[in-house]
Amino acid sequence: MTMANIESITLEVADPTAGHRFYTDAFGLDTQIRLQASEAPTTGFRGFTIGLTVSQPSTVDSLMDSALEAGATTLKPAEKSLWGYGSVVQAPDGTIWKLATSAKKDTGPATREIDEIVLLLGVEDVKASKRFYAEQGLPVAKSFGGKYVEFDAGSGPITLALYKRRGLAKVAGVSPEGTGSHRLVIGGDAGSFTDPDGFVWEVTVSVR
Repeated sequence: MTMANIESITLEVADPTAGHRFYTDAFGLDTQIRLQASEAPTTGFRGFTIGLTVSQPSTVDSLMDSALEAGATTLKPAEKSLWGYGSVVQAPDGTIWKLATSAKKDTGPATREIDEIVLLLGVEDVKASKRFYAEQGLPVAKSFGGKYVEFDAGSGPITLALYKRRGLAKVAGVSPEGTGSHRLVIGGDAGSFTDPDGFVWEVTVSVR
């Protein structure tokens, strides 16, 4: 079986034009994040976060500042922790973004370069979802029992990871309660399907 890649993430938003302006101004993201109009009902936590991994704390601060200036709200202010430095913000469309680095000190001038995009899905049963995705052609890169799984991104620009839904909500600084649409479509070459937690995948052509 060939390795499956994620090529893009499509966020369903009320106003794609405003959304595009936000993501360009906030993070400089264009091809990896796509937007489509939707009024699908959703309340509370949508069950996923998108992480931007960067090289140093000043880059986290730069992205956080531009996101807030573009209209985001702070869920968790930037702070040091055992694993590094990071913050969590929520875009005007409701998507939760985690900005993080494993470095605790700057080693050079501030940049806005994003090293990795991580789509973290909050699932009910990590082990079951791990098996499901392995069957779809996503090889496991890291696995910590029933708590966390990360898949090999291969040549794709986006890494997929799994975490317990309640734990992910806690990390994001929100209540785990939520119903309705995830407002998310994952695009790549794994096929078109819906996973055990209702996340939708579709086949897309690489735009790189």
